[in-house]
Amino acid sequence: MKIEIENNIIEFNVQYGNRKKISIHIDSLGLITVKVPKNTSKEIIISAMEHQGKWILEKSHNIAAVRETPKTKEYHDKGKFLYLGKEYSLQELIETNELEEEELKRNLKKFYFSSCKRIIGERIKSYQIQLRVKPKTIEVVESRTKWGSCSSDKKLTFNYRLAMAPIEVIDYVIIHELCHLIHINHDRSFWRRVGSIMPDYKQKEKFLARYGHSMTL
Repeated sequence: MKIEIENNIIEFNVQYGNRKKISIHIDSLGLITVKVPKNTSKEIIISAMEHQGKWILEKSHNIAAVRETPKTKEYHDKGKFLYLGKEYSLQELIETNELEEEELKRNLKKFYFSSCKRIIGERIKSYQIQLRVKPKTIEVVESRTKWGSCSSDKKLTFNYRLAMAPIEVIDYVIIHELCHLIHINHDRSFWRRVGSIMPDYKQKEKFLARYGHSMTL
């Protein structure tokens, strides 16, 4: 959903659930999620956002300012790294005791590779069934330019850095590449097929375009 606050277009996701109150969350990447009770009307959601408009703008601007400043990764216990769209301290992701920086870097990359491989392997199964396709091979690789790819011989590759993205964004890349098994080009038929599985795929594309540069080591 979108809302305009003081001439700023604010995009946000809505999560409906068994809850009594509306709560607004802004994560470290600036992604806004509004958690609401089931059957909450659009008007009530918009009203809640407008009521918190000043706070939302202030926090969003602060996050944007921090993100625009190049930040050197700190390889120590308290160093912050992304995993599935959230920030964790290094010691929450890998063992850090008495390890030198270079070894921590290597181990962290191994963690992302193994995590990405596991997550892709788990998430891709149901989408293969829905799309009635089966890739020849699935591989996790390191790439500076692509989140995923599909070769002419039906081999899929996925960037290990996807493990840093929210799970729904990972799902989008999976669906995107699986759809290339049906439609090689990005034509209308391709995007219709993607949209049939994930109607809000454009939001996921925007997320990668906006935050992809921060998903790195």
